[in-house]
Amino acid sequence: MQEPEEKKIALELLETEQAYVNRLHLLDQVFYTELMKEAKTGKTVPEEVVKMIFSNISSIYQFHAEFFLPELQKRMEDWNRNPRIGDVIQKLAPFLKMYGEYVKNFDKAVELITAWSEKSPPFQELIADIQKRKVCANLTLQHHMLEPVQRIPRYELLLKDYVRKLPPQSPDRGDAEKALEMIFMVAKHSNAAIAEMERLQNLWVVYQRLGLEDDIVDPSNELIKEGPIQKISTRNGTSEKYLFLFNNMLLYCVPKVIQVGAEFQVHLRMDVGGMKVRELRDTEFPHTFLVSGKQRTLELQARSEEEMNDWIK
Repeated sequence: MQEPEEKKIALELLETEQAYVNRLHLLDQVFYTELMKEAKTGKTVPEEVVKMIFSNISSIYQFHAEFFLPELQKRMEDWNRNPRIGDVIQKLAPFLKMYGEYVKNFDKAVELITAWSEKSPPFQELIADIQKRKVCANLTLQHHMLEPVQRIPRYELLLKDYVRKLPPQSPDRGDAEKALEMIFMVAKHSNAAIAEMERLQNLWVVYQRLGLEDDIVDPSNELIKEGPIQKISTRNGTSEKYLFLFNNMLLYCVPKVIQVGAEFQVHLRMDVGGMKVRELRDTEFPHTFLVSGKQRTLELQARSEEEMNDWIK
């Protein structure tokens, strides 16, 4: 007699979980532990660097090895009497939020491995040495480290499949659907963590281009648009300027001639609160618009109709 489809998927979940726990064991108990031991001798890299590379892998490993895998094993042994996994996955889902930390750190971890492998030959040798072992299956540390990043999407796929294959009257239907919804939320959570990290990263780069003026650096700011603009003045026609529009302020900048450090100098900042913007229909200067703040008004000229409309919007 053939196994029911949903049981096959539940077994696949168990088998992949077992393989995943072995991979986590390799990352936490082999790579992390041995690199840390060497770091303590002071011969390879600072301990801090090793901690930064592996982020919270130890918590992730313990959670899967000591809780989730054993729970799944118990379930599958008892499947014929009690065919369900939905409730176990519901218990798992909230803990998957700790992946946000690991996923957010992943790119930085890979950069650190590359940088320190160049700086410290003993560090590189130790990694190469571990990678030669049979347990590594000819794969690099970076490759193994990608596994946790891919694990939550994998749960999502398996569980979607499981819910699809469940007979309508299955006792696990309600629980499995709820579990899928929870996993879906967690997957979104780790994507949000990545998006937030990218936003802060980009914001920091903008602040560096502006010379890190204290009153401008604020992590909650959001850059909406930036780009070159012509400033119109009666005396000397137009001159090239540059705008940064944030959610709370407009920075009116001058490109620096000598680009050491900052790229721009902030000439004026205008609060977005109370700002007025309108198009000027000027035949001599096409695509111009006025931006008025509390203190002063700027007459600006864009390079095209489209660009002007973008700014105004």
